[in-house]
Amino acid sequence: MSRQLKARTYRSLFISDLHLGTKGFQAELFLDFLKHHDAETIYLVGDIIDFWRLKRTWYWPQQHNDVIQKLLRKGRKGTRLVYVPGNHDEFLREYIGTRFGGIEVMRRAIHTTANDEKLLVIHGDEFDVVVRYARWLAMLGDVGYAFALTCNTHFNYVRRKLGFPYWSLSAWLKLKVKNAVNFIGEFEQALAAEAASIDVHGVVCGHIHHPADRMMDGVRYLNCGDWVESCTALAEREDGTLEIIHWPVVLGTMTAAELGPEQAAA
Repeated sequence: MSRQLKARTYRSLFISDLHLGTKGFQAELFLDFLKHHDAETIYLVGDIIDFWRLKRTWYWPQQHNDVIQKLLRKGRKGTRLVYVPGNHDEFLREYIGTRFGGIEVMRRAIHTTANDEKLLVIHGDEFDVVVRYARWLAMLGDVGYAFALTCNTHFNYVRRKLGFPYWSLSAWLKLKVKNAVNFIGEFEQALAAEAASIDVHGVVCGHIHHPADRMMDGVRYLNCGDWVESCTALAEREDGTLEIIHWPVVLGTMTAAELGPEQAAA
């Protein structure tokens, strides 16, 4: 017997690195995620719109409009929306402290969980030495990354035809490169140290497209991942419990997104 997947409401959702305006953004999966998840507060933790890529090549299909409209609709229904810009949407940092369309724009935020723990919410690019000190190199790397994501798109097209769920080839390759692994470790340590310096319990960030939940020197490091490679979000339950959601949820050999809520099997 089948059952309908009901939307689950969380106290908070943390979402980063959609990269709207690029072909790598998994728009269909993200729209499906929004359909099945609600929250009292949604933090948009940077690189939501990829203005770097849009400056080079305009790409904005209807599904990307649908994402914006879906988020704004949640705001109209009472969800608090907080936008913490990243490096790819950094021009929004000129509007820190303002609101547009019901969205609050903040340089960084302090979130207090239901169990009274304080979390620094920040995109994290300030702690990426390449972005901070060699912007031209970061943009050059972005071109190479776009190529890897194109390969990833074709790879997953074949997987879907064979009945397999989404799997990120580009993320797997990244974690096999020693220098990338070292960079991730240094990035995580820098963010944890920043949280410790302002005396909070943990940090929520994005930027490196690598979801994580670990303790580092007494500080909880949380990275909500992205919607290009990992397709993940960070969620806070009503009791303050934090968890990383991987979407779609795999049900047998098919995914919730592929089956649809009316067909998903128990």
